[in-house]
Order: sequence, then structure tokens, then C-alpha cells
Amino acid sequence: MKGSDAEHLAALFLQRQHLVLLEKNYRCRFGEIDLIMRDGITLVFVEVKMRSSNWFGGAAASITAAKQAKLIRAARHYLSGLNTYPPCRFDAVLLTGNHDQEITWIKDAFGE
Repeated sequence: MKGSDAEHLAALFLQRQHLVLLEKNYRCRFGEIDLIMRDGITLVFVEVKMRSSNWFGGAAASITAAKQAKLIRAARHYLSGLNTYPPCRFDAVLLTGNHDQEITWIKDAFGE
């Protein structure tokens, strides 16, 4: 499974949880945000990680402090293009397994 497949699965999963997809693969000079969604009035920046197993800390371990800092900078860039600043949070969707994906959704996974 490719990264784009994982992002598609994550987007479908979150849409089933009543989040609204606003953007996929938002890119700017500071980095990339996999999914930008809306959960009620809250803007949600989603990092999607896929691993075949939980060895070496699994997918969650790959969201390092440096990665979090890049996501925060990219989110600030996205927010700079909006007229108003809604409440925001950073979520993580972790997919584990090769064929039958186990999906873990971590709301408010990190922040500043």
C-alpha cells in the first residue's frame, strides 16, 4: 500500500466519523499536511502514518518533534490565508498492517 492509499483510507475513516474533508496534501514551503478537515467548527490538521507492524514504536513513533514543528509551520501558513482563525487541532491517523489495516485515530495528538 502506498502513502496516497493510506491517506485515502484515513480520509474515508474520518468522513465516517462526520469530519468534512477540505484539502488533501496541502503543500507550502514549510512542509506538507496530509489532510485538512473540519470537525464541527474546529479545523483539523491530520498527519497520516502507515507501518506494516508496531515494531520500533510503530507509526506513532515516526511523528517526531521535528515533524510536529514542520506541521505546525505549515498549518500557520494555511491559516494565514483565512479571513478568520477557527479553533484548530492536530490529529494523527495511524494505520498498521499489510492487508487488513488497523486504524488508530489520535485526536489532539500534539500542539504548541
